[in-house]
Formats: sequence, C-alpha cells, structure tokens
Amino acid sequence: MTTRPRIALSAAFLLALLSVPALPAQNAAPVDPKTVPVIDAGIGPCSAEFTVNDASGAPVYDAKVRVQIAYGFMNLHKLDLEVGTNAAGKARFTGLPDKPRQGLFFRASGGGREASAFDDPAKTCEAGLVIALEKKTQ
Repeated sequence: MTTRPRIALSAAFLLALLSVPALPAQNAAPVDPKTVPVIDAGIGPCSAEFTVNDASGAPVYDAKVRVQIAYGFMNLHKLDLEVGTNAAGKARFTGLPDKPRQGLFFRASGGGREASAFDDPAKTCEAGLVIALEKKTQ
C-alpha cells in the first residue's frame, strides 16, 4: 500500500471517529437528603460528626463545614476538607488524625450565617459536635 491511500484511509477513519456523537453522561443517582454526607481525610482513626442548626435550633440543610488539617513531618502537609449537611443538618468527617499538633478548628457557614467549633482528637477521638449558626457580624 502506498503512502497516499494510507493517509486517505487514516483521514477517513479520523473523520468517522469525530463524527460519532459522544456517549451521554451517566445520570448520577439522586441524593437521599437523609443520608449523612461523609468525607474521609484518610490520615487517622478519628472522626467528628456535626449537627448544624440555626439560632432557633432548626437543622440547616447544605451548610458547609470546613477544616484545614496540618499533618506529617513538621506539619508541612495541609489538607483542606469541606462537606455539606443533609436535611437533618448532619455531616461527618472520618479519617482524622488522632494526634494533631494542635486541635482541629471547624468552620460552618450557610445562608449568611456562620459559626465554629474546636475539637482535640487526642482527647475526643470520636467527637459529636453541635454548631449553631448566627448572622455574620460586620
């Protein structure tokens, strides 16, 4: 086979591939609002479960709970994690270190409100924390 027919065949094959429509994306299963969202840090055996409420005590849906974890030699590694709450205001972090240099400072926010919580996994390896969101102060 000479070069010219080989190029023509390659070009025809390439055009055929490009003209095939992309496969449709698979639809993700609907999220159950009762399932507690979990994010795994993967750096230890501890966990922290949150219940996020508003000032009146009602659960806050899709409040964001964030934490930055410093770990490793001289705490040079940083891991930023964020999870949203379910309809009952619950969220969970797993795989947290059991001996952080300092404790873990969690920040929660949602709907123009915010609050924070502190946990020391060296003392409370499986923490259950309640956070009451309040309006942000200027």
